[in-house]
Amino acid sequence: MKIQQLYTQCLAEATYYIVSGNEAAIIDPLRETEPYLKKLKEDKASLKYIFLTHFHADFVSGHVDLAKETGATIVYGPTAQADFNFYQGKDNEEFIIGDITLKLLHTPGHTLESSCFLLLDEEGKEYCLFSGDTIFIGDVGRPDLAVTSSISKEDLAAKLYTSLHTKITQLPDEIIVYPNHGKGSACGKNMSSETYDTLGNQKKVNYALDPSLSQDEFVQKVLEGLSTPPQYFPKNAMMNKQINKDVNEVITKGLSPLEADEVVYQVAKKGALILDVRSVDEYIEKHIPKSIFIGLQGAFAPWVGALIKDIDQPIILVAPKGKEKEAVTRLSRIGYDNVIGYVKEGALDWEEAGYATEEVPNVLASSEALKTAPFFLDVRRAGEYEDNHINESIHVPLSEIFEGVAELKKKQTYYVYCAGGYRSLIALSILKRLGFTSVINIQGGFAEIAKNNLPLKRCPKSCPQCECHKQ
Repeated sequence: MKIQQLYTQCLAEATYYIVSGNEAAIIDPLRETEPYLKKLKEDKASLKYIFLTHFHADFVSGHVDLAKETGATIVYGPTAQADFNFYQGKDNEEFIIGDITLKLLHTPGHTLESSCFLLLDEEGKEYCLFSGDTIFIGDVGRPDLAVTSSISKEDLAAKLYTSLHTKITQLPDEIIVYPNHGKGSACGKNMSSETYDTLGNQKKVNYALDPSLSQDEFVQKVLEGLSTPPQYFPKNAMMNKQINKDVNEVITKGLSPLEADEVVYQVAKKGALILDVRSVDEYIEKHIPKSIFIGLQGAFAPWVGALIKDIDQPIILVAPKGKEKEAVTRLSRIGYDNVIGYVKEGALDWEEAGYATEEVPNVLASSEALKTAPFFLDVRRAGEYEDNHINESIHVPLSEIFEGVAELKKKQTYYVYCAGGYRSLIALSILKRLGFTSVINIQGGFAEIAKNNLPLKRCPKSCPQCECHKQ
Protein backbone atom coordinates (compact mmCIF):
# COMPACT_ATOMS: atom_id res chain seq x y z
CA MET A 1 0.00 0.00 0.00
CA LYS A 2 1.24 3.48 -0.88
CA ILE A 3 -0.36 6.75 0.20
CA GLN A 4 0.96 10.05 -1.14
CA GLN A 5 -0.22 13.45 -0.02
CA LEU A 6 0.28 15.81 -2.97
CA TYR A 7 0.19 19.26 -1.38
CA THR A 8 -0.22 22.44 -3.43
CA GLN A 9 0.96 25.38 -1.34
CA CYS A 10 -0.68 28.15 -3.39
CA LEU A 11 -4.15 26.73 -2.76
CA ALA A 12 -3.24 25.05 0.55
CA GLU A 13 -4.84 21.95 -1.02
CA ALA A 14 -4.06 18.27 -0.59
CA THR A 15 -4.78 15.60 -3.18
CA TYR A 16 -4.28 11.96 -2.22
CA TYR A 17 -2.82 9.26 -4.45
CA ILE A 18 -3.28 5.68 -3.25
CA VAL A 19 -1.93 2.48 -4.76
CA SER A 20 -2.45 -1.13 -3.70
CA GLY A 21 -1.29 -3.92 -5.98
CA ASN A 22 -1.89 -2.75 -9.53
CA GLU A 23 -4.93 -0.60 -8.70
CA ALA A 24 -5.04 3.06 -7.69
CA ALA A 25 -7.42 5.70 -6.39
CA ILE A 26 -7.15 9.48 -6.32
CA ILE A 27 -9.01 11.68 -3.84
CA ASP A 28 -9.81 15.32 -4.68
CA PRO A 29 -7.58 15.82 -7.75
CA LEU A 30 -6.59 19.24 -9.05
CA ARG A 31 -7.52 20.32 -12.59
CA GLU A 32 -4.47 19.14 -14.56
CA THR A 33 -4.28 15.41 -15.30
CA GLU A 34 -0.66 15.07 -16.44
CA PRO A 35 0.95 14.58 -12.98
CA TYR A 36 -1.47 11.79 -12.07
CA LEU A 37 -1.08 10.00 -15.38
CA LYS A 38 2.68 10.10 -14.89
CA LYS A 39 2.41 8.53 -11.43
CA LEU A 40 0.11 5.80 -12.68
CA LYS A 41 2.56 4.96 -15.44
CA GLU A 42 5.49 4.85 -13.02
CA ASP A 43 3.59 2.52 -10.67
CA LYS A 44 2.17 0.42 -13.53
CA ALA A 45 -1.23 0.84 -11.93
CA SER A 46 -4.68 1.44 -13.36
CA LEU A 47 -6.87 4.13 -11.85
CA LYS A 48 -10.01 2.47 -10.52
CA TYR A 49 -11.72 5.28 -8.63
CA ILE A 50 -11.67 9.07 -8.42
CA PHE A 51 -13.19 10.03 -5.07
CA LEU A 52 -14.52 13.53 -4.44
CA THR A 53 -15.22 14.46 -0.84
CA HIS A 54 -17.60 17.24 -1.96
CA PHE A 55 -18.14 19.85 -4.66
CA HIS A 56 -15.14 22.05 -4.05
CA ALA A 57 -15.52 25.83 -4.04
CA ASP A 58 -11.89 26.93 -3.94
CA PHE A 59 -10.56 25.08 -6.99
CA VAL A 60 -11.80 23.31 -10.11
CA SER A 61 -11.19 19.58 -9.97
CA GLY A 62 -10.02 17.55 -12.97
CA HIS A 63 -12.17 14.51 -12.21
CA VAL A 64 -14.09 14.54 -15.52
CA ASP A 65 -10.96 14.82 -17.70
CA LEU A 66 -9.13 12.27 -15.56
CA ALA A 67 -11.99 9.79 -15.79
CA LYS A 68 -12.13 10.26 -19.58
CA GLU A 69 -8.40 9.56 -19.91
CA THR A 70 -8.27 6.55 -17.57
CA GLY A 71 -11.73 4.98 -17.52
CA ALA A 72 -11.91 5.40 -13.73
CA THR A 73 -15.24 5.76 -11.93
CA ILE A 74 -16.02 9.11 -10.30
CA VAL A 75 -17.53 8.69 -6.83
CA TYR A 76 -19.41 11.30 -4.80
CA GLY A 77 -21.38 10.92 -1.60
CA PRO A 78 -25.15 10.79 -1.11
CA THR A 79 -27.31 13.69 -2.42
CA ALA A 80 -24.72 14.81 -5.01
CA GLN A 81 -26.11 15.97 -8.36
CA ALA A 82 -24.02 16.82 -11.42
CA ASP A 83 -24.10 17.10 -15.23
CA PHE A 84 -21.60 14.26 -15.80
CA ASN A 85 -21.71 10.53 -15.15
CA PHE A 86 -20.65 9.49 -11.67
CA TYR A 87 -21.42 6.86 -9.05
CA GLN A 88 -23.37 8.13 -6.06
CA GLY A 89 -21.99 6.27 -3.07
CA LYS A 90 -24.02 5.26 -0.03
CA ASP A 91 -23.19 5.88 3.60
CA ASN A 92 -20.88 3.08 4.86
CA GLU A 93 -20.42 1.67 1.34
CA GLU A 94 -17.04 0.04 0.76
CA PHE A 95 -14.81 0.29 -2.31
CA ILE A 96 -12.01 -2.20 -2.95
CA ILE A 97 -8.64 -1.02 -4.33
CA GLY A 98 -6.18 -3.90 -4.59
CA ASP A 99 -5.84 -5.31 -1.07
CA ILE A 100 -7.30 -2.31 0.78
CA THR A 101 -10.75 -0.83 1.26
CA LEU A 102 -12.10 2.70 1.33
CA LYS A 103 -15.30 3.13 3.30
CA LEU A 104 -17.52 6.13 2.53
CA LEU A 105 -18.78 8.02 5.60
CA HIS A 106 -21.45 10.56 4.74
CA THR A 107 -20.66 13.64 6.86
CA PRO A 108 -22.92 16.54 5.79
CA GLY A 109 -22.25 19.97 7.25
CA HIS A 110 -19.64 21.74 5.15
CA THR A 111 -21.90 20.83 2.22
CA LEU A 112 -24.80 18.39 2.05
CA GLU A 113 -22.93 15.79 -0.01
CA SER A 114 -19.71 16.07 2.05
CA SER A 115 -18.18 12.68 2.76
CA CYS A 116 -15.04 11.28 4.33
CA PHE A 117 -13.27 8.11 3.23
CA LEU A 118 -11.97 5.71 5.88
CA LEU A 119 -9.10 3.52 4.69
CA LEU A 120 -8.97 -0.08 5.94
CA ASP A 121 -5.56 -1.67 5.42
CA GLU A 122 -4.70 -5.17 4.14
CA GLU A 123 -5.73 -6.67 7.51
CA GLY A 124 -8.99 -4.73 7.57
CA LYS A 125 -7.70 -2.36 10.29
CA GLU A 126 -8.88 1.26 10.31
CA TYR A 127 -5.73 3.11 9.25
CA CYS A 128 -6.51 6.69 8.15
CA LEU A 129 -9.33 9.07 7.31
CA PHE A 130 -9.42 11.25 4.21
CA SER A 131 -11.57 13.93 5.77
CA GLY A 132 -12.15 16.39 2.93
CA ASP A 133 -13.42 19.68 4.36
CA THR A 134 -15.32 18.02 7.21
CA ILE A 135 -12.40 18.20 9.63
CA PHE A 136 -9.08 20.01 9.22
CA ILE A 137 -6.04 20.00 11.45
CA GLY A 138 -7.14 22.49 14.11
CA ASP A 139 -10.47 23.34 12.56
CA VAL A 140 -13.56 22.15 10.68
CA GLY A 141 -15.02 23.17 7.33
CA ARG A 142 -16.97 26.41 7.26
CA PRO A 143 -20.72 25.75 6.94
CA ASP A 144 -21.67 28.92 5.07
CA LEU A 145 -20.61 28.04 1.51
CA ALA A 146 -23.51 25.77 0.56
CA VAL A 147 -26.35 27.92 1.87
CA THR A 148 -29.53 27.85 -0.24
CA SER A 149 -33.07 29.15 0.09
CA SER A 150 -33.97 25.93 1.90
CA ILE A 151 -30.99 25.53 4.23
CA SER A 152 -29.18 28.09 6.34
CA LYS A 153 -25.61 28.21 7.63
CA GLU A 154 -27.01 27.45 11.08
CA ASP A 155 -28.70 24.32 9.70
CA LEU A 156 -25.47 23.21 8.04
CA ALA A 157 -23.47 23.88 11.20
CA ALA A 158 -25.90 21.72 13.18
CA LYS A 159 -25.50 18.92 10.63
CA LEU A 160 -21.72 19.25 10.91
CA TYR A 161 -21.98 18.87 14.70
CA THR A 162 -23.95 15.65 14.24
CA SER A 163 -21.52 14.32 11.63
CA LEU A 164 -18.52 14.97 13.87
CA HIS A 165 -20.00 13.48 16.99
CA THR A 166 -21.75 10.46 15.47
CA LYS A 167 -19.16 9.54 12.82
CA ILE A 168 -15.72 11.10 13.28
CA THR A 169 -15.14 11.07 17.04
CA GLN A 170 -16.27 7.44 17.22
CA LEU A 171 -13.25 6.32 15.19
CA PRO A 172 -10.05 5.01 16.86
CA ASP A 173 -7.73 7.68 18.26
CA GLU A 174 -4.69 6.27 16.46
CA ILE A 175 -5.99 6.76 12.91
CA ILE A 176 -4.35 9.49 10.82
CA VAL A 177 -6.50 12.40 9.64
CA TYR A 178 -5.63 13.57 6.12
CA PRO A 179 -7.61 16.77 5.36
CA ASN A 180 -8.19 18.49 2.03
CA HIS A 181 -6.75 21.85 3.15
CA GLY A 182 -4.26 23.47 5.49
CA LYS A 183 -3.29 26.91 6.75
CA GLY A 184 -3.90 29.63 4.18
CA SER A 185 -7.12 28.20 2.77
CA ALA A 186 -10.30 30.27 3.04
CA CYS A 187 -12.31 27.06 3.63
CA GLY A 188 -11.70 27.35 7.39
CA LYS A 189 -10.60 29.97 9.91
CA ASN A 190 -8.18 28.27 12.32
CA MET A 191 -6.25 25.70 10.31
CA SER A 192 -2.83 24.47 11.35
CA SER A 193 0.26 24.55 9.16
CA GLU A 194 0.50 20.81 9.82
CA THR A 195 -1.04 18.78 7.00
CA TYR A 196 -1.99 15.64 8.97
CA ASP A 197 -2.38 14.44 12.55
CA THR A 198 -3.82 11.62 14.62
CA LEU A 199 -7.48 11.82 15.48
CA GLY A 200 -6.61 11.39 19.15
CA ASN A 201 -4.50 14.52 19.18
CA GLN A 202 -7.17 16.46 17.29
CA LYS A 203 -9.66 15.53 19.99
CA LYS A 204 -7.34 17.30 22.43
CA VAL A 205 -6.47 20.44 20.45
CA ASN A 206 -9.24 21.04 17.90
CA TYR A 207 -11.79 23.42 19.44
CA ALA A 208 -14.58 22.00 17.31
CA LEU A 209 -14.15 18.49 18.75
CA ASP A 210 -14.55 19.61 22.36
CA PRO A 211 -16.99 17.02 23.79
CA SER A 212 -18.33 19.54 26.31
CA LEU A 213 -19.79 21.76 23.58
CA SER A 214 -23.54 21.57 23.12
CA GLN A 215 -24.89 21.75 19.58
CA ASP A 216 -25.91 25.39 20.06
CA GLU A 217 -22.47 26.28 21.45
CA PHE A 218 -20.79 24.49 18.55
CA VAL A 219 -22.90 26.34 15.99
CA GLN A 220 -22.02 29.66 17.58
CA LYS A 221 -18.27 28.90 17.72
CA VAL A 222 -18.05 27.60 14.16
CA LEU A 223 -19.90 30.56 12.69
CA GLU A 224 -18.22 33.36 14.63
CA GLY A 225 -15.40 35.23 12.93
CA LEU A 226 -15.93 33.85 9.44
CA SER A 227 -14.59 36.10 6.71
CA THR A 228 -16.58 36.79 3.54
CA PRO A 229 -15.92 33.94 1.08
CA PRO A 230 -13.87 34.94 -1.99
CA GLN A 231 -16.11 35.88 -4.92
CA TYR A 232 -14.88 33.01 -7.10
CA PHE A 233 -15.97 30.28 -4.66
CA PRO A 234 -19.55 29.85 -5.92
CA LYS A 235 -18.30 29.96 -9.52
CA ASN A 236 -15.83 27.13 -8.88
CA ALA A 237 -18.46 25.10 -7.03
CA MET A 238 -20.75 25.39 -10.05
CA MET A 239 -17.95 24.42 -12.44
CA ASN A 240 -17.31 21.28 -10.40
CA LYS A 241 -20.88 20.18 -11.12
CA GLN A 242 -20.47 20.71 -14.87
CA ILE A 243 -18.45 19.40 -17.79
CA ASN A 244 -15.81 22.06 -18.39
CA LYS A 245 -13.34 22.78 -21.18
CA ASP A 246 -10.68 20.10 -21.50
CA VAL A 247 -7.78 21.31 -19.37
CA ASN A 248 -5.22 20.36 -22.03
CA GLU A 249 -6.99 22.59 -24.55
CA VAL A 250 -7.06 25.44 -22.01
CA ILE A 251 -3.32 25.13 -21.42
CA THR A 252 -2.48 24.84 -25.13
CA LYS A 253 -4.48 27.96 -25.96
CA GLY A 254 -2.82 29.92 -23.16
CA LEU A 255 0.66 29.10 -24.44
CA SER A 256 0.30 31.20 -27.60
CA PRO A 257 3.13 33.79 -27.91
CA LEU A 258 1.72 37.19 -28.87
CA GLU A 259 3.54 40.03 -30.60
CA ALA A 260 3.17 43.49 -29.02
CA ASP A 261 0.86 44.77 -31.78
CA GLU A 262 -1.47 41.81 -31.24
CA VAL A 263 -1.51 42.50 -27.49
CA VAL A 264 -2.49 46.13 -28.13
CA TYR A 265 -5.31 44.95 -30.41
CA GLN A 266 -6.60 42.40 -27.89
CA VAL A 267 -6.61 44.97 -25.11
CA ALA A 268 -8.29 47.70 -27.17
CA LYS A 269 -10.81 45.64 -29.11
CA LYS A 270 -11.40 42.52 -27.00
CA GLY A 271 -11.04 43.94 -23.50
CA ALA A 272 -8.09 41.71 -22.59
CA LEU A 273 -6.34 42.24 -19.24
CA ILE A 274 -2.54 42.12 -19.06
CA LEU A 275 -1.60 40.10 -15.97
CA ASP A 276 2.05 40.34 -14.93
CA VAL A 277 3.07 37.26 -12.93
CA ARG A 278 6.80 37.98 -12.62
CA SER A 279 8.65 38.81 -9.41
CA VAL A 280 8.11 41.93 -7.33
CA ASP A 281 11.50 43.31 -8.35
CA GLU A 282 10.94 42.71 -12.07
CA TYR A 283 7.58 44.46 -12.03
CA ILE A 284 8.96 47.42 -10.07
CA GLU A 285 11.83 47.84 -12.55
CA LYS A 286 9.76 47.68 -15.75
CA HIS A 287 6.17 46.78 -16.66
CA ILE A 288 3.53 47.39 -19.31
CA PRO A 289 1.26 50.32 -18.39
CA LYS A 290 -2.10 49.34 -16.86
CA SER A 291 -1.00 45.74 -16.34
CA ILE A 292 -1.99 44.18 -13.03
CA PHE A 293 0.68 42.50 -10.95
CA ILE A 294 -0.06 39.21 -9.16
CA GLY A 295 3.19 37.31 -8.91
CA LEU A 296 3.58 33.55 -9.09
CA GLN A 297 5.81 33.66 -6.01
CA GLY A 298 2.95 34.55 -3.67
CA ALA A 299 -0.60 33.30 -3.11
CA PHE A 300 -1.16 33.66 -6.83
CA ALA A 301 -4.38 31.78 -7.57
CA PRO A 302 -6.37 32.97 -4.52
CA TRP A 303 -5.53 36.60 -5.23
CA VAL A 304 -6.47 36.24 -8.89
CA GLY A 305 -9.78 34.71 -7.82
CA ALA A 306 -10.41 37.44 -5.27
CA LEU A 307 -9.50 40.43 -7.46
CA ILE A 308 -10.33 39.56 -11.08
CA LYS A 309 -14.08 39.45 -10.71
CA ASP A 310 -14.97 38.11 -14.18
CA ILE A 311 -13.93 34.46 -14.37
CA ASP A 312 -14.26 34.67 -18.17
CA GLN A 313 -11.99 37.71 -18.45
CA PRO A 314 -9.62 37.43 -21.45
CA ILE A 315 -6.11 37.44 -19.99
CA ILE A 316 -2.69 38.03 -21.56
CA LEU A 317 0.26 37.04 -19.42
CA VAL A 318 3.63 38.64 -18.83
CA ALA A 319 5.54 35.71 -17.34
CA PRO A 320 9.13 34.77 -16.54
CA LYS A 321 10.62 32.81 -19.44
CA GLY A 322 9.81 29.14 -18.98
CA LYS A 323 7.01 29.83 -16.45
CA GLU A 324 4.22 30.43 -18.96
CA LYS A 325 2.78 26.91 -18.61
CA GLU A 326 2.87 27.09 -14.84
CA ALA A 327 0.93 30.36 -14.89
CA VAL A 328 -1.75 29.07 -17.29
CA THR A 329 -2.09 25.83 -15.31
CA ARG A 330 -2.46 27.62 -11.99
CA LEU A 331 -5.11 29.92 -13.46
CA SER A 332 -7.02 26.91 -14.82
CA ARG A 333 -7.13 25.42 -11.31
CA ILE A 334 -9.52 28.18 -10.28
CA GLY A 335 -11.47 28.27 -13.54
CA TYR A 336 -9.77 31.20 -15.29
CA ASP A 337 -9.75 29.42 -18.64
CA ASN A 338 -9.64 32.41 -20.98
CA VAL A 339 -5.88 33.01 -21.18
CA ILE A 340 -5.35 33.91 -24.83
CA GLY A 341 -1.57 33.94 -24.74
CA TYR A 342 1.50 35.64 -23.33
CA VAL A 343 3.56 38.65 -24.38
CA LYS A 344 6.43 37.26 -26.44
CA GLU A 345 9.68 38.17 -24.65
CA GLY A 346 7.65 40.17 -22.12
CA ALA A 347 8.38 43.82 -21.40
CA LEU A 348 11.55 43.65 -23.55
CA ASP A 349 9.56 42.84 -26.70
CA TRP A 350 7.06 45.52 -25.75
CA GLU A 351 9.77 48.18 -25.69
CA GLU A 352 11.44 46.97 -28.89
CA ALA A 353 8.10 47.32 -30.65
CA GLY A 354 8.13 51.01 -29.72
CA TYR A 355 5.68 50.95 -26.81
CA ALA A 356 6.33 52.67 -23.49
CA THR A 357 6.98 50.88 -20.21
CA GLU A 358 6.72 52.16 -16.66
CA GLU A 359 8.48 51.60 -13.37
CA VAL A 360 7.04 51.64 -9.87
CA PRO A 361 8.09 54.48 -7.56
CA ASN A 362 9.69 52.60 -4.71
CA VAL A 363 11.19 53.86 -1.42
CA LEU A 364 13.06 52.18 1.40
CA ALA A 365 11.44 52.10 4.83
CA SER A 366 14.47 54.01 6.08
CA SER A 367 13.89 56.88 3.64
CA GLU A 368 13.73 60.36 5.16
CA ALA A 369 10.79 61.07 2.84
CA LEU A 370 8.58 58.74 4.86
CA LYS A 371 9.03 60.79 8.04
CA THR A 372 7.08 63.65 6.48
CA ALA A 373 4.82 61.65 4.16
CA PRO A 374 1.21 62.82 4.62
CA PHE A 375 -0.70 59.71 3.54
CA PHE A 376 0.05 56.04 4.15
CA LEU A 377 -2.14 53.28 2.73
CA ASP A 378 -2.11 49.97 4.63
CA VAL A 379 -3.49 47.07 2.53
CA ARG A 380 -3.02 44.27 5.07
CA ARG A 381 -5.81 42.26 6.67
CA ALA A 382 -7.80 43.76 9.53
CA GLY A 383 -6.06 41.66 12.17
CA GLU A 384 -2.62 42.72 10.96
CA TYR A 385 -3.65 46.37 10.98
CA GLU A 386 -5.11 46.13 14.47
CA ASP A 387 -1.95 44.56 15.85
CA ASN A 388 0.32 47.39 14.71
CA HIS A 389 0.34 50.03 12.01
CA ILE A 390 1.70 53.44 11.06
CA ASN A 391 -0.03 56.20 12.98
CA GLU A 392 -2.82 57.83 10.95
CA SER A 393 -2.49 55.36 8.07
CA ILE A 394 -5.54 54.70 5.91
CA HIS A 395 -6.60 51.06 6.01
CA VAL A 396 -8.01 49.40 2.89
CA PRO A 397 -7.44 45.61 2.86
CA LEU A 398 -6.29 44.33 -0.53
CA SER A 399 -9.34 42.06 -0.73
CA GLU A 400 -11.53 45.21 -0.59
CA ILE A 401 -9.39 47.46 -2.79
CA PHE A 402 -12.04 48.04 -5.46
CA GLU A 403 -14.62 49.03 -2.86
CA GLY A 404 -12.12 51.05 -0.83
CA VAL A 405 -10.96 53.36 -3.63
CA ALA A 406 -14.05 55.51 -3.07
CA GLU A 407 -12.31 56.79 0.08
CA LEU A 408 -9.17 57.80 -1.81
CA LYS A 409 -8.31 60.75 -4.07
CA LYS A 410 -6.75 59.93 -7.44
CA LYS A 411 -4.35 62.89 -7.45
CA GLN A 412 -3.21 62.45 -3.85
CA THR A 413 0.17 60.85 -3.08
CA TYR A 414 -0.08 57.59 -1.15
CA TYR A 415 2.75 55.51 0.28
CA VAL A 416 1.50 51.92 0.12
CA TYR A 417 2.58 49.04 2.33
CA CYS A 418 1.67 45.50 3.34
CA ALA A 419 3.64 42.99 5.42
CA GLY A 420 6.50 42.30 3.03
CA GLY A 421 5.85 44.02 -0.33
CA TYR A 422 3.82 41.51 -2.35
CA ARG A 423 0.27 42.68 -1.62
CA SER A 424 1.21 46.36 -1.71
CA LEU A 425 2.45 45.95 -5.27
CA ILE A 426 -0.78 44.22 -6.29
CA ALA A 427 -2.75 47.09 -4.76
CA LEU A 428 -0.52 49.69 -6.38
CA SER A 429 -0.90 48.11 -9.82
CA ILE A 430 -4.68 48.17 -9.45
CA LEU A 431 -4.69 51.78 -8.25
CA LYS A 432 -2.54 52.85 -11.22
CA ARG A 433 -4.91 51.03 -13.57
CA LEU A 434 -7.82 52.91 -11.98
CA GLY A 435 -6.16 56.26 -12.66
CA PHE A 436 -4.27 57.05 -9.45
CA THR A 437 -1.29 59.14 -10.48
CA SER A 438 0.97 59.17 -7.41
CA VAL A 439 1.22 55.88 -5.55
CA ILE A 440 4.57 54.83 -4.08
CA ASN A 441 5.55 51.38 -2.84
CA ILE A 442 7.37 51.00 0.49
CA GLN A 443 10.01 48.34 -0.13
CA GLY A 444 9.97 45.46 2.33
CA GLY A 445 6.61 46.46 3.79
CA PHE A 446 5.77 46.66 7.47
CA ALA A 447 8.52 44.22 8.38
CA GLU A 448 11.02 46.93 7.41
CA ILE A 449 8.89 49.84 8.60
CA ALA A 450 8.82 48.43 12.14
CA LYS A 451 12.65 48.45 12.23
CA ASN A 452 12.81 52.18 11.51
CA ASN A 453 11.66 55.28 13.33
CA LEU A 454 8.25 55.89 11.79
CA PRO A 455 5.53 56.67 14.36
CA LEU A 456 3.62 53.45 15.00
CA LYS A 457 0.39 52.89 16.84
CA ARG A 458 -0.31 49.59 18.56
CA CYS A 459 -3.93 48.65 18.94
CA PRO A 460 -4.88 45.98 21.50
CA LYS A 461 -7.59 43.74 20.12
CA SER A 462 -9.27 43.92 23.51
CA CYS A 463 -9.89 47.63 22.98
CA PRO A 464 -12.28 47.91 19.99
CA GLN A 465 -13.39 51.42 20.98
CA CYS A 466 -9.93 53.03 20.75
CA GLU A 467 -9.23 55.84 18.31
CA CYS A 468 -7.39 53.42 16.05
CA HIS A 469 -10.58 51.50 15.29
CA LYS A 470 -12.52 54.68 14.58
CA GLN A 471 -10.32 55.70 11.66
